[in-house]
Amino acid sequence: MAGSALAAGVLVVVGALSMGLAAVGGAAVTAQRAAGAADAAALAAADAASGAIAASDDPCALAERVAAASGASLTGCVLEGFVATVEVEAAYAGLAAVSRARAGPPEGK
Repeated sequence: MAGSALAAGVLVVVGALSMGLAAVGGAAVTAQRAAGAADAAALAAADAASGAIAASDDPCALAERVAAASGASLTGCVLEGFVATVEVEAAYAGLAAVSRARAGPPEGK
């Protein structure tokens, strides 16, 4: 009887740890997805602002489409010349992962 109780206790602890690790892993993946979406959106906006790519949309509208294609939503976009700074948000289990990125020509050029 004591062995059964011990085995059940071990299974409960292992199950709880597994669920916790899965939640942390999912949050980490979502944070990386948000960072990638922010990078891609900032690059798209900066390229559109500089004329490196032909875009009929406003650079921030293009950044919004790129972020959405990456599974995130654009929450902020600022253009200063050819430099684009964006903020995106991705959700996981009711929590939000926010990431910011900046793209443009090198400093001093």
